[in-house]
Amino acid sequence: MRTRPARDLLAQVPLTKIRKAVDMGCGPGNSTELIAARYPDAQVGGVDSSPNMLRQARERLPNCTFAQADLKSWTPEPGTDLLYANAVFQWVPNHAAVLKRLLEALPQGGVLAVQMPDNLAEPSHTLMQETAGDPRWAGKLREAAARRDVLPTVDAYYDLFRPLTARLDIWHTIYNHPMAGADGIIEWLKGTGLRPFVDPLSAEEKPVFLDLYKSKLEKAYPTRVDGKVILRFPRLFIVAQR
Repeated sequence: MRTRPARDLLAQVPLTKIRKAVDMGCGPGNSTELIAARYPDAQVGGVDSSPNMLRQARERLPNCTFAQADLKSWTPEPGTDLLYANAVFQWVPNHAAVLKRLLEALPQGGVLAVQMPDNLAEPSHTLMQETAGDPRWAGKLREAAARRDVLPTVDAYYDLFRPLTARLDIWHTIYNHPMAGADGIIEWLKGTGLRPFVDPLSAEEKPVFLDLYKSKLEKAYPTRVDGKVILRFPRLFIVAQR
């Protein structure tokens, strides 16, 4: 389920051949591997801020080049035809301006392909914020609760990118994930959206926070006929070609 948005994004990149591609926010190299498989003759690499993620990516893809970088200031090398980002720019402050700068750095015909979760209005995330507001830990989680902003509107992205592009495609896809109850939703979110909320808590506070969050999820996500619940997950996609 996790690789489907990455595959869906890559499928819409309108390039048959490229010289160089960079997976921005590459993590352990999952999406980098998809890019390398589609463009076997290209120089494919990735950038990430986490040394641990980069270590895993290098072990997974020894023929690719990986570097540690902060996307807020990173700039691609000349000759880069594809800048690809799967579920990372929602964490970058003022990311629309950063994406505009990266798009401007591409040569004519180059493509910026980006996918971001657009799910802050879903119960999975509104209830996370609600749980974080509990007086027992609200002070600790104030920064986490303000860490990720609601995405700009499609109109805003369009007006920002259209003057720079020969082709611009922006769309939403809603993925409906069958999950093993509230526990399944929590497990799904532990490595992403929940981390900023759980990491600052003490060993005693973490299970209490998660139990409270789980009780709220159980009310918001009713059990379906097969015993599972459906996690609705909207994502925003942008494919911009210079």
